[in-house]
Amino acid sequence: MSPFLVAGIIGGYFLVLIIISHYTSKKATNETFFTGNRQSPWFIVAFGMIGASLSGVTFISIPGEVGALISDVEPHYKAFSYFQLVLGYLLGYFVIANVLMPMYYKLNLVSIYSYLDQRYGIKTYKTGSLFFIVSQSIGASLRLFLVAGVLQIAFFDAYNIPFMVTVSITILLIWVYTFRAGIKTIVWTDTLQTFFMLLAVVITIFAVAKTLNLSFSGMVSVIEDHEYSQIFVWDWKSSKFFFKQFFSGAFIAIVMTGLDQNMMQKNLTCKNIGEAKKNMYWFSFILVPANFLFLSLGLLLYLYAAKMGIAIPGRSDDLYPILALHHFSPFIGIVFLLGIIAAAFSSADSALTALTTAFCVDFMKLKDLPEKKQKQKRLMVHIGFSVILFLIIIIFRIINDDSVITAVFKVAGYTYGPLLGLYSFGLFTKWKAKDSLVPVVAITAPIITFLLSHYSNTIIPGYNMGFELLIINGLLTFIGLWLISAKGDKY
Repeated sequence: MSPFLVAGIIGGYFLVLIIISHYTSKKATNETFFTGNRQSPWFIVAFGMIGASLSGVTFISIPGEVGALISDVEPHYKAFSYFQLVLGYLLGYFVIANVLMPMYYKLNLVSIYSYLDQRYGIKTYKTGSLFFIVSQSIGASLRLFLVAGVLQIAFFDAYNIPFMVTVSITILLIWVYTFRAGIKTIVWTDTLQTFFMLLAVVITIFAVAKTLNLSFSGMVSVIEDHEYSQIFVWDWKSSKFFFKQFFSGAFIAIVMTGLDQNMMQKNLTCKNIGEAKKNMYWFSFILVPANFLFLSLGLLLYLYAAKMGIAIPGRSDDLYPILALHHFSPFIGIVFLLGIIAAAFSSADSALTALTTAFCVDFMKLKDLPEKKQKQKRLMVHIGFSVILFLIIIIFRIINDDSVITAVFKVAGYTYGPLLGLYSFGLFTKWKAKDSLVPVVAITAPIITFLLSHYSNTIIPGYNMGFELLIINGLLTFIGLWLISAKGDKY
């Protein structure tokens, strides 16, 4: 693709986002930035959340993983085993809709971590919010690192523009359309970005099917009969064992949606709990077929590569980008570019808004200040987190080691375990944990979990831990909170 064509696509895409921002930011206040004035239509929120939950990493990784080996110890393909995790999401979203969201609405929360202050105390409150801020900063930076890399290859390299400039422009574009109305703008831009992301997948699927001379029914038959379409794994020692995946999926949904300010902030913009529940239910039902589309695309990409004699890249994540940008038609390349930008920015822009919200509400007493002063401080925090994301991305670039970056991403995942333990203990027990000792428990639990994961094969020969690490982390936090509870002292 011509660099000018790429620039035109990117420019046109962000022009649309800025236009949306212009109309949604009229008469915007701090309340608008944080809660969208609680006037968002539930169906818009539900559709837009698809893009936020399916990030740029997912957009590229899920198709590539279909033909990847589980491990050297388990010499079989991952195939559609990821779908077991997706089925577990449904259970998790049901819990969110019926346990967490009613509590958030009842307490009229802006930052969901304010609950921890009411339940435990100020130190627990700050600890929970800080865990989110650290995790979200790393996660959002990784997603932006991915899209900045694609833009660098597709456009900026042609003019020898440094990567630092690419990253600066990428973050600046997000800042421009989010700094006025925040979450109110995000709700609407996410809808557009979800549309582009799903459109990219559907168009690519039909383009590949056409090349393979497959009708719609023929495509369905090929997918159904291929070994890569195997969903269920029943070997209990495998990291992909069904029950491990299913229940891990449920808990991942609970913590990465229900206990995540980024995702919950969108839900809390609905008018009332009734509409918020409808949003969550429809979001759940749309997300399942959306993930199946990604898996189906992955299988077809492997079939296409085999037919055309194209070597499978060493990193499964590279399969879709390489085929889209170097082997498919320019039209599919354009569609892919729009899809990856939409997927990455739909999660990164809301992450920046959520980070600003969490810090302003949880660490700064903005409500005690006049509206104008609140706006100034919020703007400075928004700029501050933009700079933090920039610095983290540059560090990733300097490291330039996939294994290190993957490890950092896994470490970020450990931060959700303590949140799971804190909320579970708070909601399902009446014990009162000592607020001053909670930070110690929240730090110790992930460390023990890491050690258990590292030595799992030694403890149980042949056993490979998967996403159940999150459950173990949360359970250890729960036990720690019980141990530091004052006996006989109830909440």
